[in-house]
Amino acid sequence: MTTPDKPGLRERKKQRTRTAISDAAIALFLERGFTQVSVAEIAEAAEVSKRTLFAYFPTKEDLVVHRMADHEQEAARVVRARPAHTTPLAALRDHFLDGLRRRDPITGINDHPAVITLTELIYGTPALVDRMQRFKAGGERALAEALRETTDAPDLTARLAAVQVIAVQWALSADNFQRLAAGEAADERYPGAVRDAEHAFDLLANGLAALT
Repeated sequence: MTTPDKPGLRERKKQRTRTAISDAAIALFLERGFTQVSVAEIAEAAEVSKRTLFAYFPTKEDLVVHRMADHEQEAARVVRARPAHTTPLAALRDHFLDGLRRRDPITGINDHPAVITLTELIYGTPALVDRMQRFKAGGERALAEALRETTDAPDLTARLAAVQVIAVQWALSADNFQRLAAGEAADERYPGAVRDAEHAFDLLANGLAALT
């Protein structure tokens, strides 16, 4: 009699399959370009059926963007988890600066060749740029909801604040990545990235005083 898999084992198997599919897809994309690779070729390389592939990744773009999926609602999580008497903006500022210190790829200041190459793929592929815009919009909605839940800000204020915060974070990340893609090392860029982030959040603080 076969003993059923424990839930933890099943989840680990699913994660291994998900990782294998994504790794195979990204390797092909980096080798030949996003549009030149078919879903059938990815499934074959990952040794799964197309049906299995789509069960894990509903769209071709998700094969790449899922690597950043945890970041979509990151700002909202930071706002909800902030210490007592800490403003949302202060918590988000500290979190971004911490990401710079950790060389978190989402801040654009990680110069590992694989990170640079993957980011160049995203910026250079219109379908992925479009998917990232939807990713960004999801982050704005999540942050607006977190602001409404944890502050006295009206709905419009929360939505406008979320749009501005997320836009600033993306702009900072894009600036950092462009410098690294041009050859600047992450350690060289770090002091300037910190200055830029502090300046950007100071500007937000002056315009978003209602959240304090």
